[in-house]
Amino acid sequence: MQSNKFKTLAVLVVFSMLLISCAGGATPTAAPATQAPAQPTQAAVSPTEVPATPTEAMAPTETSPSPTETSAPAQLTKVSLTLNFLAGGPQAGFMYAKQLGYYKDAGLDVTIQEGQGSATTAQLVATGGAQIGFADGPSAMQVRAKGGAVKIVAVILQTNGFALISLKDKNITKVSDLVGKTLAVQPGTAQTALLDAVFKANNVDMSQVNVVNIDPSALVGTLLQGKVDAILAGADFQSVQIRDRGYDINELFYRDIGVPTVGLSVVVNDSMIQSNPDVIKRFVAASLKGWDAARKNPDVAAQAVVDQFVSGDKKQILEQLQVDLKLLCAPGATTLGMPPEPNWTKTYDLLTKYQNLPTDKPITDYYTTEFIPADAPTCP
Repeated sequence: MQSNKFKTLAVLVVFSMLLISCAGGATPTAAPATQAPAQPTQAAVSPTEVPATPTEAMAPTETSPSPTETSAPAQLTKVSLTLNFLAGGPQAGFMYAKQLGYYKDAGLDVTIQEGQGSATTAQLVATGGAQIGFADGPSAMQVRAKGGAVKIVAVILQTNGFALISLKDKNITKVSDLVGKTLAVQPGTAQTALLDAVFKANNVDMSQVNVVNIDPSALVGTLLQGKVDAILAGADFQSVQIRDRGYDINELFYRDIGVPTVGLSVVVNDSMIQSNPDVIKRFVAASLKGWDAARKNPDVAAQAVVDQFVSGDKKQILEQLQVDLKLLCAPGATTLGMPPEPNWTKTYDLLTKYQNLPTDKPITDYYTTEFIPADAPTCP
């Protein structure tokens, strides 16, 4: 019996060795003591996701760049715009274009900075001190007439905002009503230089009107105190201030009384026209698009000015803009940025006659329409 037990035990040992041999001869080993249990990582599939198959994991996704594409963002061309003055309603279209991303869409990184007057801005552009400027058209023409290499490439306000402003109770509704009255003006300004043209266009003898020079800061106060009967100023600036103080006024716009000169315009240096015409074209197109958007949504456009220039007062900026939007299109204009030819001719005639603009060059030397896009926003 004991012999049989040994035989049975031997058979079992042999059978166990055969099983180990079939398994490849591997013997179980203990896991290294330093190996920690695997932890879930950020790449782990959540319970609601289906693991990708090997072919799916290899396939490019919609957000993955193709072999021919680069993941680096497109580089924007840096452009600076110098305004004619402090940021406000008359400049709102540029800020709105920037806020809406129109410049970025055009491949431009535009920096907007405030200016110190149209003549200064035009001179800076002429000398290379500013890349693109926003200046009164006649002021830019005067700089060019003196040898400055500056040219108008788009007219934003196709007629100027100059006006003869009086309180309602003065009953001054036409130029001839100024006879025997006192008119305050700002010396050295474009509107003052063209005042003689206003009187002649309306058959009024200027000697019959008492014209006095007033410091710009005292212009509104002088009118409200009754020291003068009317002032010569900007409808988008002084008129807004007067209305904000609760007064009703009459305005005689220069454009309606015989002096419809072109207004605030985009100006560039001649060398930029030669070296970077595509940048100018893209800037003008995006700017006109911004101004078109501003006339459709002036409240948001005014807020864009405040957002980018925190010192601005939105209520006043909006009131200014609402005046300027009326000047975007001159009578007979078909698109934004381009006043009718008769307006240029009239501007040229007025400046040569009343502001000593030389006549040795034609009006077409002072501006170009080549940068106005074919699909520019339409007037009115």
